[in-house]
Amino acid sequence: MYSKELTKGTLQPIILKLINSRDKMYGYEITQEVKKLTSGKIDISEGALYPILHKLEAKGVLDTEKVFIGKRVRKYYKVTREGKQMVTDVTKEINDFIDTLQIIFNSEIQKL
Repeated sequence: MYSKELTKGTLQPIILKLINSRDKMYGYEITQEVKKLTSGKIDISEGALYPILHKLEAKGVLDTEKVFIGKRVRKYYKVTREGKQMVTDVTKEINDFIDTLQIIFNSEIQKL
């Protein structure tokens, strides 16, 4: 599992990209899917997930839908039309960041 310091800045883009890839997702489903996709290397706690979801909802990036499952209410999150542009922007930025990290970590850095 990656350290919290390493993943902290990438959780929002990861969550946003994942929700955008589906019609809609609920919190526990998001954490489990990220864990599965990353073979357990990224484990998002509820304490980290829900503040991000609430922040994205407040910004209008995510919309919510409550569905009754028996006596329980499940809250689904869906990327809004306005949020789709943010997904595109953040995906581009993350890919550029990965390219930059590869320059640093996968090449010989010349000593001055």
